[in-house]
Amino acid sequence: MKKGWISYPYILWMIIFTIVPLLLVMYYGFTKTENGTTVLTPDNFIRVMEPTYLKVLWRSVLLALVSTVVCFIIGYPVAMILAGRDISRKSTLVLLFVIPMWMNFLLRTYAWMTLLDRKGLINTLLGALGLPQLNLLYTDFAVILGMVYNFLPFMVLPIYSVLRKIDRSLIEAAEDLGSDTVTVFRKVIFPLSLPGVVSGITMVFMPAVTTFIISKLLGGSQYMLIGNLIEDQFMRVYDWNFGSAVSIIMMLLILLSMGVMARYDKEGTGGGLF
Repeated sequence: MKKGWISYPYILWMIIFTIVPLLLVMYYGFTKTENGTTVLTPDNFIRVMEPTYLKVLWRSVLLALVSTVVCFIIGYPVAMILAGRDISRKSTLVLLFVIPMWMNFLLRTYAWMTLLDRKGLINTLLGALGLPQLNLLYTDFAVILGMVYNFLPFMVLPIYSVLRKIDRSLIEAAEDLGSDTVTVFRKVIFPLSLPGVVSGITMVFMPAVTTFIISKLLGGSQYMLIGNLIEDQFMRVYDWNFGSAVSIIMMLLILLSMGVMARYDKEGTGGGLF
């Protein structure tokens, strides 16, 4: 008996919650209402190319790239430590690292507001030590900090998953051939971990470039990233046509970045180790 019917609920779910919304976004993005009549027009995409919105897009991409780089710089050593064979109670360390993800995303971001506020814990400690207080909240630093804190596990876990599966005999063989620690890492460990690195970069960059809660809470109400722009068009301005056009641009940007990373992953891991 054919069992294709098992996939029908999934197909129905995809049609209702993925395909139909995408078609609606495409419809609104390429249309505009003029004098009560809906017409096809590229005006929404032309408007996205205005300097004001290009500046918002560039700022979003830049902050997302910085956050991704910081997550990689911090996350790769953490993943290596967690994957180290000499670490006892490894499962406990991984669990402690993952526990913050169980908290609500919004609550984690609000917690940083209380820490970075002018009268928050950090400035209170600085004042108690006789040091000048800092303007930490509503800055690029606060937004990047919020992104790194919230998205760091998405960098660490894929890399950790790949590192722990590396055949230790390859590392031992490289050491027996006279390779030092740096050479072993550069020629063996890092090339083999590239699939996890690519997955981590993709999983961090995509939510970072489209986030709006972090930038709204830690950057302030006047802090505008592309995610905030899309939210405003749908929830405040009610210009669904322009909001859809911006959303389509972002989808294309994300698909492009995923394609580039996938191609790099394929080329970067296809060669020899030495």
